[in-house]
Amino acid sequence: MIAKLTSPGPGRRQPYGDLVDVYSNAFSPAYKLQFNPKDKTPKYRQIVQSIITDIERGVLKNNEQLPSISELSVEYYLARDTVEKAYRELRERGYITSVQGKGYYVQTNTDAKIKILLVFNKLSSYKKIIYYAFLKALGDKATVDLQIHHYNACHFQEIIAKNLGKYNYYVVMPHFTQDLDKADYRRVLASIPSNELVLLDKDVSELEGSPLSVHQNFDKDICGALENAQDLLDKYNRMVLILPSDGNYPVEIAHGFRSFCINYNKEFSIKENAIHEHLQEGTAYVVVEETDLSEVVKKARQSNYELGHDVGVISFNETTLKELLNITVITTDFEAMGYTAASLLLDNKRIKVKNPFYMIRRGSL
Repeated sequence: MIAKLTSPGPGRRQPYGDLVDVYSNAFSPAYKLQFNPKDKTPKYRQIVQSIITDIERGVLKNNEQLPSISELSVEYYLARDTVEKAYRELRERGYITSVQGKGYYVQTNTDAKIKILLVFNKLSSYKKIIYYAFLKALGDKATVDLQIHHYNACHFQEIIAKNLGKYNYYVVMPHFTQDLDKADYRRVLASIPSNELVLLDKDVSELEGSPLSVHQNFDKDICGALENAQDLLDKYNRMVLILPSDGNYPVEIAHGFRSFCINYNKEFSIKENAIHEHLQEGTAYVVVEETDLSEVVKKARQSNYELGHDVGVISFNETTLKELLNITVITTDFEAMGYTAASLLLDNKRIKVKNPFYMIRRGSL
């Protein structure tokens, strides 16, 4: 069949529109890319990720023929070099193979697993809960590599630069306090295709493309948890937050605490540690680190203050020891965070989910 070139009709915006339509209809591949021309992600990367995602989801089967370079070029108005670059990367990564004179075919191992890079800010006992819940929810469908950026923006930049393009998903905890003048962590996050990025614990709202996010809202979480315990806090006219400045904690914790105290007319102060704190009757202490919790409990006993009556104590994050000591706790659900992130990732959903945050009422308040 020979396509006849005709003049553009009324309303046509594209020169040679009839020619393009004829070829588009002639080639129309059955496989459709997940492709967005307005997305700032490089076009070849969109092709690569679309095909990988559909292979892993079973949309593309082993030995299934892919559209030719010409077909994709015409169908999506792409340069041949762009499609060739994408197919070359897919072949190098073992997802497709080429047969001389015939074209490109899916080449998969039925046991192939999703590759995930997990980048934490630190590895604490609470982060381990998230990690193991994440692995458990993934089951045998993925392999996970773990790296730690230690709040350092430059180190995070190096981690991503070395691994970009090597994984299907990048799951990141974006807490940074160091080297912010040397590396822009937001720019680094933006370099990861939004459909490959998963944010944990903290959302970064200014990112384009709406990546999957399972996060806390620290200031509202803290303020809300304290408001829900207002019946217990009524007997205290003063509150003290013990929040070390060198602990890399989100500043939003202090914001939420301050908002609650102002809204409910409580005297308040924020201290670095409990070592030099002189406990006062009628004061409720909110402590973040366990060393400060131990110090407050010890001083209360030395002063013959009864916890939950003379002074109140609220600690961050649940442990078995706090349960045994009957300490009131405000905490996020770490297990739910890991499980939710993995489940949504497997379902290929890109939504923002606020992780549960709650108070466990006990005798210390």
